[in-house]
Amino acid sequence: MKTYSAKPSDIEKKWLILDAAGLPLGRLAVEAAKLLRGKHKPMFTPSIDTGDFVIVINASQAILTGRKAGENIYRHSGWPGAIKSITRGDELEKKPEEAVRRVVRGMLPHNKLGDALVTKLKVYAGPDHPHEAQQPVLWSGADKQGE
Repeated sequence: MKTYSAKPSDIEKKWLILDAAGLPLGRLAVEAAKLLRGKHKPMFTPSIDTGDFVIVINASQAILTGRKAGENIYRHSGWPGAIKSITRGDELEKKPEEAVRRVVRGMLPHNKLGDALVTKLKVYAGPDHPHEAQQPVLWSGADKQGE
């Protein structure tokens, strides 16, 4: 028996919508990373982009559980003394799109494939998005938490 390897011509990409309202940020990011990577498809191949486009709406309504809202996130520009920090809760409040994008990016491969996958992620703070022409479908797999 041979191992199946997906070819770029075999891949059919869809546009899927994830609603972040009331979902914990980490669980939302896991679902988005799975869809971007293509792990929900039977033709998944680790080295090929078999995933779909993902639109995350209502990012500002995602929640942080426990004491995660008080954790610091650090970034550095490379200049001496230029380290900056912001708490996860403040980032989710001020820039919800960047907060979701950063968490999803951390769950993707840290290589060229991951860089390509994160470009297929579209995040919006509210319920509106400009991708109606792509005929996106609401993904219902995120509702099955705890089952």
